[in-house]
Amino acid sequence: MSPRTTRRPRFDTDKVSDALYALGWSTVKKLPEGVATGLGRRIADTVWKRRGKGVLRLEANLARVVPDAGPQRLAALSRAGMRSYMRYWMESFRLPAWSKERIRNGFTPEDVHHLEDGLDSDRGVILALPHMGNYDLAGAWVTTKLGVPFTTVAQRLKPESLYDRFVAYREGLGMEVLPHTGGSAFGTLARRLRAGGLVALVADRDLSASGIEVKFFGEATKMPAGPAVLALQTGAMLLPVTLWYDDTDVMRGRVHPEIEAPQTGTRAEKAAQMTQALADAFASGIADHPEDWHMLQRLWLADLEPREEPGAPGNAAASGTETA
Repeated sequence: MSPRTTRRPRFDTDKVSDALYALGWSTVKKLPEGVATGLGRRIADTVWKRRGKGVLRLEANLARVVPDAGPQRLAALSRAGMRSYMRYWMESFRLPAWSKERIRNGFTPEDVHHLEDGLDSDRGVILALPHMGNYDLAGAWVTTKLGVPFTTVAQRLKPESLYDRFVAYREGLGMEVLPHTGGSAFGTLARRLRAGGLVALVADRDLSASGIEVKFFGEATKMPAGPAVLALQTGAMLLPVTLWYDDTDVMRGRVHPEIEAPQTGTRAEKAAQMTQALADAFASGIADHPEDWHMLQRLWLADLEPREEPGAPGNAAASGTETA
């Protein structure tokens, strides 16, 4: 008789992720704000000390943003970056429990007149942001302080229950959330803009195969075509926004001037120029506050594509992007 083998139960990482996020939203939001802040810092410091893939990738990305930084400076920046990233999560877990007054007082943007003028014009407005600060808090501020609803797009996550949690969370803050996949998001966004509405898109990393190549901190990467193409197709204003933290409990931000459509060129050429201008605006904000750019994934094409060996034939591999 052959010996009986025992199968170990399969470790379902999707279910674990869903359970951890559920725990965060159910538990962290009940903590006093000071306790949650301290907990977030301790978690960030622990993760940073372990030097996992996310921390190392963040540090490699920051090396491009601050090219003259030595190892000690990069280490300090990545530690501050992990603290900033964890602050984002602690705030996000607690946002559903914040009062309207706390949300209104929790964000102070500069040059918000660009947004207000755009909304008054009835042209429709596209806010394009990099992964900086806490864009959920900025969105909640728009719906609460300005009283303006807006539409955004969310990447589908696994398991589906986790995606549903994020959608419910953002809808609870006053946002209309469309799935990134499915093909209907672009048409819905265009209709909202033509009606004079507001659209907000995180736009510093391409999640499709149709991104536009730009120069970003001197190297090639791809950014989504959507913001520029939407602006060209609907006549909406395209406004970059950058966010950052300081030593207070109030997040800061800036609404940059409108990126206007070029007067000449094909639609593709115009979209490319506008996307490069968007990348330049992002770069200016990130350079000023590199520790608040939460880019823990590969971004530049040199990191995504296989490097060509000397003497090897031309590399025909298609470039791609990682999902968050």
